Amino acid sequence: MEYQELTIESAATLLSSRQISSFELTSALLDRIEKYDDEINAFITVDKTMALEQAKKADQDIAADKILPLTGVPLALKDLLCTNGIRTTCGSQILNNFIPQYDGTIVKKLKENGAVIIGKTNLDEFGMGSSTENSSYKITTNPWNKAHVPGGSSGGSAAAVSAGFCCAALGTDTGGSIRQPSSHCGVVGLKPTYGRVSRFGLVSYASSLDQIGPITKNVKDAAILLNTISGNDEMDSTSAKVDVPDFTKAFDQFEKDSLKGMTAGIPKEYLCVDGIDPEVENIFNNAKEVFKDLGVKIKEISLPHTDYVVAAYYIIAPSEASSNLARFDGVKYGFREKLSDDLIDMYKKTRSKGFGPEVQRRIMIGTYALSAGYYDAYYGRASQVRTLIVDDFSKAFRECDFILSPVAPAPAFKIGENMDDPLTMYLTDIFTLSANMAGIPGISVPAGFSSKGLPIGIQMMGKSFDELSLLRAGYGFEKTIQLAKTFPDL
Repeated sequence: MEYQELTIESAATLLSSRQISSFELTSALLDRIEKYDDEINAFITVDKTMALEQAKKADQDIAADKILPLTGVPLALKDLLCTNGIRTTCGSQILNNFIPQYDGTIVKKLKENGAVIIGKTNLDEFGMGSSTENSSYKITTNPWNKAHVPGGSSGGSAAAVSAGFCCAALGTDTGGSIRQPSSHCGVVGLKPTYGRVSRFGLVSYASSLDQIGPITKNVKDAAILLNTISGNDEMDSTSAKVDVPDFTKAFDQFEKDSLKGMTAGIPKEYLCVDGIDPEVENIFNNAKEVFKDLGVKIKEISLPHTDYVVAAYYIIAPSEASSNLARFDGVKYGFREKLSDDLIDMYKKTRSKGFGPEVQRRIMIGTYALSAGYYDAYYGRASQVRTLIVDDFSKAFRECDFILSPVAPAPAFKIGENMDDPLTMYLTDIFTLSANMAGIPGISVPAGFSSKGLPIGIQMMGKSFDELSLLRAGYGFEKTIQLAKTFPDL
């Protein structure tokens, strides 16, 4: 039995039938992390003792027939999520020694459902990046080719799932940070609708854009994990009071009706984007044919303000970051520069040394955009553009059930290739940013491989709170193409 290939569903089946124990499974995955993670660098923190204690507790619950959906299943968490008693760094030196005294709502839900937390994964500092090269601790590599990036900012979570270090993981998505690394690592990544999942206990980058979501080995697991983490939370004022369906019903619907009656919209503006890799374009065109064969009507639609998405995003997100990260000043917790002349000098030196270059860049951009005399010209105008983008999607979904597109313009690039070119790095999220700006759900599903053996995914975006349609379409696509190779050789 290959423990590293177990999904949430298959692990839960084996655990509940007593064919394996959680302690056995967790130990095997911890051994795999110890053996291979020096090359992958997926984790910032692995608490072996705590993980094995949770596994022992899970085995006791299973023996007593107290079996919940995730009982005994090892999961990883992006190191932006607060975990009681476990260091939460956000990939930043400024929080190097920060140990929260509480669990975020989502962490609490996972524990209440019996999950084993195997570790905290690496990320671009505070989620600011598209390659996981901006971490203050290490650079994560792509398990399919260690000379290439895994994507970002949830690159550690995507790499951990791809490498078989855990059954699944949670990431966060502010502009594509779940979907893009999932595409690059050959796994499934789902960004839920804004408000579907509580953000309490998530260290915010951009509060109006951030959303927590699952990174899994297949679409079915994404639905299982989404079932667990969804729902209104009184601790989060942005949490939506909407019903939570059983997301696994999407698969019954596919088995009954395939995808007949569904319409996929193809934005004409996406077909004109410069710099799309021919192999990405080819896989996308193949995906369209697969959906046609499944009964989906393909229709050209328009998202007229697509050209303004990147510019508007990189004003709104840094502006919110400038505000959110103002709390990290070295006074109450985290890193503090001790060799300072006075309080102001301590602030300056602490933040200069504690924040990395990309975080400093975005804080400065955001502070400028919010400053007196420039607010209306930059942040105010970007907010107006955002309203137009929301309206574009609202009109588009009158014509289609989901929007189909590439996830990224190219397969995973080489480590160091774009580090000196922030604009090129920002444009790698050109297809994913819109979902965050509009607050709608999006999913990345593996669709094939480049000639160099690097995974390439396709993206589906759906109506607000209609993750069911995305899961149904994603499952149908995944089941139809049945990729021959789904795990990299480490």
